[in-house]
Amino acid sequence: MGNRFHRLPRILRRWLVPALLTVSAFATAAGNDLPAAVDLRAEAARAKRAGGPLIVVFSRAECRYCETVKRDYLKPLEKNPNFNGVVIRQINQDSDAAMTDFRGKKTTQASFASAEKISLVPVVAFYGPNGKTLADPLVGAGLPDFYQSYLEDAIAKSTAALKAR
Repeated sequence: MGNRFHRLPRILRRWLVPALLTVSAFATAAGNDLPAAVDLRAEAARAKRAGGPLIVVFSRAECRYCETVKRDYLKPLEKNPNFNGVVIRQINQDSDAAMTDFRGKKTTQASFASAEKISLVPVVAFYGPNGKTLADPLVGAGLPDFYQSYLEDAIAKSTAALKAR
């Protein structure tokens, strides 16, 4: 019995500690995730009723730039009263999760990203009803000093395009 207690710290160091660190890293990344796109047609209609665009971030697992964009720019939008009208959804370029596209067709996140010709991530896209693009997408993480401004400009342009309809 005494032998087991002496081996416990070695087992903890060898297996449990790395496992906990791995779980912690995934929990941190998952903490940056935004609501997954489920039905783009319904989500775009909801955004339009609220007076803003549907913002879709195309991401991929283990993409540190995607995590930065979600954590530093998109997650704060959810709590910012100046952007109450926007609806933000995430599509993972490497996910087979089921979803419905803007035409009501069943697809997967990976297939939709491919159909949208997403090759590099992150991409932040701005959509209106029926999947109409309202502003140029933001591709990549950009320069931290300017990204917030680019994002706010694209939201303003998207909102103006919705009101002009």
